[in-house]
Amino acid sequence: MKGNQEKKEVIVPVIVPLDADLGLDKEGVSRIFSYLYANGATPFILGTTGEAASLSYELKRQYIKEAAINRPIGGKLYVGILSNTLEESILLANWAFENGVQQVAATLPNYYKLTEQQMEGYFTDLAEKISPELILYNIPATTGMSIPIDLIDKLSRNPKIVAVKDSERDLERVDRSLELWRDREDFKHYMGWSGGASHSLIQGSAGIIPSTGNFAPSIYKEMCEAVEQGDEETALSLQKVSDEIGRVYQSDKLLGESLWALKVIMRELGLCQAHMMPPLYPLGEEDAEKVLASFKEVVRKSNLKLNLISHA
Repeated sequence: MKGNQEKKEVIVPVIVPLDADLGLDKEGVSRIFSYLYANGATPFILGTTGEAASLSYELKRQYIKEAAINRPIGGKLYVGILSNTLEESILLANWAFENGVQQVAATLPNYYKLTEQQMEGYFTDLAEKISPELILYNIPATTGMSIPIDLIDKLSRNPKIVAVKDSERDLERVDRSLELWRDREDFKHYMGWSGGASHSLIQGSAGIIPSTGNFAPSIYKEMCEAVEQGDEETALSLQKVSDEIGRVYQSDKLLGESLWALKVIMRELGLCQAHMMPPLYPLGEEDAEKVLASFKEVVRKSNLKLNLISHA
């Protein structure tokens, strides 16, 4: 295992469980959090998978509060503060800190294209004005911009900026990033793209943030343990399982459609309902049945130990 020898982290970008009235499903939060913590994973709420861009400020505050209530003593919790306004990101960060959250993650605002200088100014301002530590969140698929590695490295010298969650699908970028940061004790690299999970761990990433972890966190816990033990063969084998499961709800779907399919699987497991916050909407029941049929076939072939129950 390359780089810092700390235990690898499995961080799950949690969906937002909604009820039929599109309010926060508190029972769903409780079930999901209990499941993740019991399987050695740490929740990360209000990210892309959590439909953060579609949620009201008040619902975000409520979710942060409920997440904190469901965090066990000593357990970690990460919170996204994604917003197109600096003020709202600051307010969310400080609300999270009041609820015991030590680190928050922020993307670039995603309306205006920014210069590198503007990117630096935004993250520097944000880091200086919030109480918790800041994780940079690079996700060109939604922001339309990639944070340059050299800029991340420059920002990493700010003591308030402690990590990067990089969801860019570029293994060369991963390798270059880890050449810079794998041995840093004051700045961590987290892989936000499930397809690059095993590669990034083997190359020295501090952890992974896979959306499939919402219902199959054990895959990633075992993957991290394999890398820690120097068993790259097992890690790569688990990557194949992860890829196959990911295709069940992501293949031939837009991002928003894949999030609905993810919730359909979680509904089948009794974790939450499959309601979506507009402008995202559920597909039809025929589509749901296709997703579940494919999912059950992959579970059977992979011999995954998942408790498939209906959730009324």
